[in-house]
Amino acid sequence: MSLIDSADIGRHYDERAPIEDEIREGQLHMWYWYDREDDAPLTEALHRISQKVTATLGLRPGEHVLDAGCGPGETAIFVNKEFGARVTGVTVSGFEVAKANERAAAAGVADAVRFEYGDFMSLSYPDNTFDAILALESLQNAPDLEVVLREFHRVLRPGGRVTFSDFSLRSHDDPERLAKFMTTLKLGTLPTLDEWLALTTAAGFAVEEYTQCGPRVFGMKTKYLEAAMTRRTEVAAKFGEGAITEFSKKNTGFYAPRKDQIGYVIVSARKSYKG
Repeated sequence: MSLIDSADIGRHYDERAPIEDEIREGQLHMWYWYDREDDAPLTEALHRISQKVTATLGLRPGEHVLDAGCGPGETAIFVNKEFGARVTGVTVSGFEVAKANERAAAAGVADAVRFEYGDFMSLSYPDNTFDAILALESLQNAPDLEVVLREFHRVLRPGGRVTFSDFSLRSHDDPERLAKFMTTLKLGTLPTLDEWLALTTAAGFAVEEYTQCGPRVFGMKTKYLEAAMTRRTEVAAKFGEGAITEFSKKNTGFYAPRKDQIGYVIVSARKSYKG
């Protein structure tokens, strides 16, 4: 059990999300570059993660998706437009709820995509509500992964699917670097790939697909820094130089680990058709 609670996480994202939303245009998750020579712009590299993760859900028009830890809404809007699915997003960040609903209205999809303040440790929805669940880098902040995954299992219909992407531990070397990383991101735990798979199975799911793509994600953190710096002047004009400096200082620990220490996993699983 983590000592970090949902209120702490909400404050954490209320503080960091406005600037990150501006830099990443509504996609607060990680990026995906094939190698150092890949010249894809930042928005495309971010969207590649959305595409890779959501494609594994096999969504069909009219299905109801829970976006658990939805961020400021861009991924949910993509899911609706790409697959024709209805999406309900939940987050413990008040900023993200407001920004996501604003973004959905601007995109003309507010009738099919809505966002609510909600804690995935204790979801308010009845059993068997959703056809699929997406958790894009939100489980990393869960105070108790076992509780969250059981909640996902409960609210999924029999045969429903879940896909999550998140950081994974690849090496215990340099524990001080790892500690800085976990403190900065408010991670309660950092499972290995095998531990992620075991947690998913223990919650009652059958794992159907998984991948480890860390070298193309965390391994490309230098490319992200280079891309983000091209937006610095523009973002500073909106938020102020002092806010940018403070934001950078608070996030220094994210870059502390070596690229071979942190992986990035995508896991897809299914609830039994028998419930």
